[in-house]
Amino acid sequence: MNLGIKLLVAEDDPNLGTILKAYLTQKGYTVVWAKDGEEAMNMFEEEDVDACILDVMMPVKDGFAVAKEIRKVDKKVPLIFLTAKNLEADKLKGFEIGADDYITKPFSMEELLARLNATMRRSFNEDRPDKNVFKIGEFTFDYAHQTLVLGDDIQRLTAKESDLLRMFAINFGQLVDRNTCLQKIWKDDSYFAARSMDVYITKLRKYLKADQSVEIVNVHGVGFKLTHKE
Repeated sequence: MNLGIKLLVAEDDPNLGTILKAYLTQKGYTVVWAKDGEEAMNMFEEEDVDACILDVMMPVKDGFAVAKEIRKVDKKVPLIFLTAKNLEADKLKGFEIGADDYITKPFSMEELLARLNATMRRSFNEDRPDKNVFKIGEFTFDYAHQTLVLGDDIQRLTAKESDLLRMFAINFGQLVDRNTCLQKIWKDDSYFAARSMDVYITKLRKYLKADQSVEIVNVHGVGFKLTHKE
């Protein structure tokens, strides 16, 4: 997933910046590291980067300001915010600017890598809008027509059921982050949106029970995975 992908990491903490660059480089990414917001914007303009990881609290220019400038010239490049704050207002501000994900410090390198990989998969898959028909075990899922077909049985899906199942199908066998589902489909990560999503996942599991070879697995506290049963 990550080979040939260049990341811009903007982090003013020298220790964390060094660790991030070393870890992500080890995982196959090419990394350019900026130590403040102005340097980050200069690097973005000079380097052909595929995604940006931006610390919110940086000297000279904060991560939100950098993101706004980036979005003026590139509407699609994936943006992930890093922040020591866990304020709802900051998260909403980040997503309003156009963030793809938001990670609160302290975090594990494994969590960052999982979220980054998921973000990059979505970015690449969204460039393939024609991908609307999927084989899921014995099912044929037609996203455009919102149908899930098994033999002569046709299950008609709601728009949200279709959106959710398509996200899982595109990432078949891969972890799909819970927060990503909420932001992409519900445009909201509140408690009530999360409960609503759980209801839809229960419905999808009920539909998929007709084929015992596939299932939607709950990865506790992280997300979901549509996969073959072991």
